[in-house]
Amino acid sequence: MRTLIKGRVEVGTLLPRLVIALTPTLVVSTAPVRVNLADLRHDPGDAGTERAKGLFLNLSTTMDLVERYVTDWAGPEALVRGANVRLGVPACAGDTLTFDGAVASRDGDEVTVRVRGAVGAGDHACGAVRLAFPGC
Repeated sequence: MRTLIKGRVEVGTLLPRLVIALTPTLVVSTAPVRVNLADLRHDPGDAGTERAKGLFLNLSTTMDLVERYVTDWAGPEALVRGANVRLGVPACAGDTLTFDGAVASRDGDEVTVRVRGAVGAGDHACGAVRLAFPGC
């Protein structure tokens, strides 16, 4: 895997789509260990809420997947400098989470990528991630 060269990254460049099947195992196994799992309702029989239809991704996992999406595209030498992501509908086990993105701006050695992660019910995560390409 090669890191992109910042001079070749143009505003408007589309990132390749990433599709992730959210299995129950993925959703539960990515929950932080320090959290009381009973409070997160990881028992499928007890997981219903008014907004979620079952087991759902937590904030940490969503942000990890957003960062994975942009760094897989940018390459191993790119550094995440910041992220501003808004959460929307829950992403539940059984859903397919699809990421799309595009380069929104360039400023010096930094590139801002607009990101959207959606499930069947709508947008799960939308926002921007700033990346730096030092030494490239």
